[in-house]
Amino acid sequence: MSSHPTQPIRLIVGLGNPGTDYAATRHNAGFWFVDLLAERYGGVFKSESKFHGQVCRILVKGQECWLLKPSTFMNRSGQSVSSLAKYYKIGLDEILVAHDELDMPPGVVRLKFGGGHAGHNGLRDIVRAMGGKEFWRLRIGIDHPGNAREVVNYVLGRPSRPDAEAISRALDEAERVLPDLVEGSFQIAMNALHSG
Repeated sequence: MSSHPTQPIRLIVGLGNPGTDYAATRHNAGFWFVDLLAERYGGVFKSESKFHGQVCRILVKGQECWLLKPSTFMNRSGQSVSSLAKYYKIGLDEILVAHDELDMPPGVVRLKFGGGHAGHNGLRDIVRAMGGKEFWRLRIGIDHPGNAREVVNYVLGRPSRPDAEAISRALDEAERVLPDLVEGSFQIAMNALHSG
């Protein structure tokens, strides 16, 4: 067993950029995940200016869980996360941040606790705003363009149809472990996701 916390997840943040221009881009994979959760659990996102984002409350096995899509653009995501976490008194280790991951192929999704931001501007700003990096991440593989100079255009581009379908399947897998996450059963969730 790894020594990660077993606090239930109370807030799931999907990272992305607001607006229709960005909706289908790879960098919005985190938004896709929380949209899927809202749909499956009958939640509706509402704009909340005090949280600088769109917020949705769902119940999973009787446990309350907040979903958040910052509307601040990626590099200011921390402002949104910190304001909601402070308001509802949600601890850093009770937060899961879903984000696109360049270092994994489409169709792969991994849970990870803590660690650096690997150049991801959304993660970097959350670490800064929250004053720590000890939160959970759901890393959604989108692959790497192969050249560092192409990363910006790549993440702000749309995945091919096969890639989009692979990402969608991965998000379905991640959605299935949500009950484990809200119970703090991370090892079970990790085993399910990482065995693929």
